[in-house]
Amino acid sequence: MKLTTGSLKEAIRRIVSPRSEGEMDPTVLKQMARGIMTTRPDEIGCLECFEQVDQFVELTLADKNAAEALPLVEDHLNRCPGCREEFEALLAALRSIA
Repeated sequence: MKLTTGSLKEAIRRIVSPRSEGEMDPTVLKQMARGIMTTRPDEIGCLECFEQVDQFVELTLADKNAAEALPLVEDHLNRCPGCREEFEALLAALRSIA
């Protein structure tokens, strides 16, 4: 089934009952919808990203194309602020001791 904007709105309406609609932040709903609409079948989760982020950092520090070598990690880092923060912290730490 292809997810369309109309079907997504309907799904959100079913998740959010009429009595709680006023409690939902429209910005959060838009972010959720955007995340659902851009989900890839081959994406990885935080645990798998965490297991590979050190390799991604090493490639970055070696001026290699980390995104080309580990495209799923790159994609996850672009989608997940928490993992992006971990990546940037590790990168900054290793740069400071280099």
